[in-house]
Amino acid sequence: MGIGKSKIDSCPLSLSLSKSHNVNTSQRHHESDSKKSEISLRDVAEHSNTTEVPTGEQEGTEGAEEMPEEQAEEEVFLKFVILHAEDDTDEALRVQDLLQNDFGIRPGIIFAEMPCGRQHLQNLDDAVNGSAWTILLLTENFLRDTWCKFQFYTSLMNSVNRHHKYNSVIPMRPLNNPLPREKTPFALRTINALEEESRGFPTQVERIFQESVYKTQQTIWKETRNMVQRQFIA
Repeated sequence: MGIGKSKIDSCPLSLSLSKSHNVNTSQRHHESDSKKSEISLRDVAEHSNTTEVPTGEQEGTEGAEEMPEEQAEEEVFLKFVILHAEDDTDEALRVQDLLQNDFGIRPGIIFAEMPCGRQHLQNLDDAVNGSAWTILLLTENFLRDTWCKFQFYTSLMNSVNRHHKYNSVIPMRPLNNPLPREKTPFALRTINALEEESRGFPTQVERIFQESVYKTQQTIWKETRNMVQRQFIA
């Protein structure tokens, strides 16, 4: 998982720091899996491999699994990932720029920048578990997108079942087209949302995105990644 330029074309970012690609944001065909939340997103992603996928996606997944070790070493643990509706890509990019450049919270990524040619569940797993915080961009478009509903339910399950992910899901109402509180799903009302229009927004950001929390999650991520690599070699 890596960072890249905030520019969206036809194909998304690479997993490495040295290469940037672009985006495919049509994440809708896994909505039926929303009732199958497991202990971890990785379990869900592995389960999805039993379903039939287009040849192009299968080839893309195989290519990711065969990624050279030197390229894998360039992967980084992100500060945040922004999950958003397809129609909110521009707003997600604006929020990404705000957090990175105005508040110095970097590196971050938006979901539209995840690699193309891979299964959406695998991308969701990599995005959430490869970053310290998962930001849910709550707009009027968010609830219209079934894939977004699946994303936030699965992210919440992941944060509950993994101790180090506790309080890592951050709902955020941006300046443009925010989702009214009365329309917000009950599961998200229980979490204090970032309110960009609020005077206390800078204080909220400072309180949530603490470096110590990031370092703790980064250490666990590295240990897990190294363990998987050793098992693969063995």
